[in-house]
Parts: sequence; structure tokens; C-alpha cells
Amino acid sequence: MPEHQKLIVSHAPFWHNCNRVTDRSRDIFLAALPAALFGVYQYGVSALGVLALSVSSAVLWELAFTRVAGRPVSVGDGTAAVIGLLLGMMLPASMPWWGILTGTFLAVVVARQIYGGIGANPFNPVAVALAILMLAWKGRMDFDAALVNYPFDFPAVYHLTAVKAFGTAAIGDVSLGDLLLGRQIGGIGCTFGLGLILGGVYLLVRGVIRWEITLSMLAGVALTAFIFNQVDPAKFASPAFHLLTGYTLIGAFFLAPEDPSSPVNFLPMLIYGAVIGSVVVFIRDIGVFAEGLPYAVLVGNLIQPLVDKIRPKALGKVV
Repeated sequence: MPEHQKLIVSHAPFWHNCNRVTDRSRDIFLAALPAALFGVYQYGVSALGVLALSVSSAVLWELAFTRVAGRPVSVGDGTAAVIGLLLGMMLPASMPWWGILTGTFLAVVVARQIYGGIGANPFNPVAVALAILMLAWKGRMDFDAALVNYPFDFPAVYHLTAVKAFGTAAIGDVSLGDLLLGRQIGGIGCTFGLGLILGGVYLLVRGVIRWEITLSMLAGVALTAFIFNQVDPAKFASPAFHLLTGYTLIGAFFLAPEDPSSPVNFLPMLIYGAVIGSVVVFIRDIGVFAEGLPYAVLVGNLIQPLVDKIRPKALGKVV
């Protein structure tokens, strides 16, 4: 009898463009590096320790889980290291080691591996971990309280908590240059606005992220902040302040556009980004938290399956 050849049938897509997960991880890591290094320069060796422990523990959590679950070892694709770096960049330099380990466990194991690993997570792992840390240890994640003993050798320091508590009078005249150059209190890798923008442009040029989500999210932040600011300028900060402070830029370039938890169609991407941007400002201005981006990203992830069903009608005649 003639030998029968065994065929393996897999689901679409069938066209491989030669891009690898490791290449995307490398690009994201490189894009985030300038802001992360500036955070080390700004906050010192403790910031370096937070970043190092966050990256290494994220990799070890993934390695341990894949071993226990009997799955192929996947740490070589670099995604766990990227999760650890982004999470570390959004933590205060004073975060204790047990808080970092808890955060990376939540991000890698609870928010990703339990759902099946890379590409299967419905929610952004970093946003999940941050949201839980902010609920569990509010004092540790309060940058005003956590970083009160850190010296700042620049003339102006801006932060969201002051605006939340005392209105725009608490910050005086905001210098956009100061905000772009990192003269503000925040996460280790979230204060250097210029570095985050350059990293984001690099990801856009490389095709790692889609411009629709980033642009619509920033537009949602600006428009919503403008409305609040027009209602009461003394209480609510300007759109520029909201865009260049807190987690806005790192969220727009590194969290919201994450492939597994974001839409793939054009109009849904615009809606998804705009919803996240609007929710960020709503939480900041009238919510209980000074920073709302992790929760806004989770809201966007939650509606993503619904909005991704919005598609243009097919051309042609119905018979």
C-alpha cells in the first residue's frame, strides 16, 4: 500500500511575516529603556534594585509555573522580562521586595499563565498587578508618601495627588518642559515624558503597536480633561498636565496597545482607546484614586470583545 502523508491543519493566519515574539519583546524592552534608566538616575540605586528584582522575579515566576504545569519553557521569548520591566517602571523606588514579588506573581502567573500563557490573557498583566497593589497597599503606592524622603535637585516637582487634594493651585504654573524632562513625582520609569514619547515613536515606526489605540487614548484624555478644566479651572488640571503626568504616556504606548487584550479592527481600536483615556481622567478628577490608568485599561480590556464586533457592512448585494 502507498504510504499516506500525515497533514497538520492549523487555524489562520497562514502567512508568516518572519516576525518573532522575541523580536517584539526586544523592541519593547529597548523602547522602555531610556525612561527606565532616567528613573535610576533620578531615584538612585534603590530604583535599580526595584527594576532588577521585578524583571528577574517575573522570569523566575514564569519558569516555575511552566515547570509545574508541564508546559514548554517560554522564558526565552522575553515576554516575562518585558512584563517585569514595565511593572517595575510603574512602581515607586521605595517599594519593598515582598511587594515586588507579589506584583510580578500577579502579573505573570495570575493574569497571564493561568489563562494559557502568551497571547491568551484577556486583561493586561501589568494593569492587573498594579490595580491589586493599589488596592492592597495604598500607602506603598502613594508616591507622595513613599518618596517623601527622596531628594530632588530640580526647582519644581509636580504630582497628581496634590492636584487631587487641593486643585490646580497646589502646583502653580506648570512647565511642560519640566514634565517632559522628568521633574515630577511618579513611578521609576514614568516621569521622563520625553523618553516615553521617543520610545513610543520607536514602537510605532517598528510596527510593534498600532497608532489608532495610542492616539485615540491620548485624545480621550485631552478631551475629557479639557471639559473638566473648562467647568472649574481652579479644581481640575489642564489637558497638558494630564497627558504628561502619572501613567498616561506609559499606558498609551506600552499597556493599552498590548495585542492579546486590545481590539484588531480600526473603529473598535479608536473606541477602545478613547474609552480608556476618558476613564483615566474621570477617576483622577472625581474618583477615589489620584491615578486611574490601571483601572481604565482593565475597563478597556473588559469591553474589547464587544467593541471588536463592530465592523463595516460587507459590500455587495444580498440575494
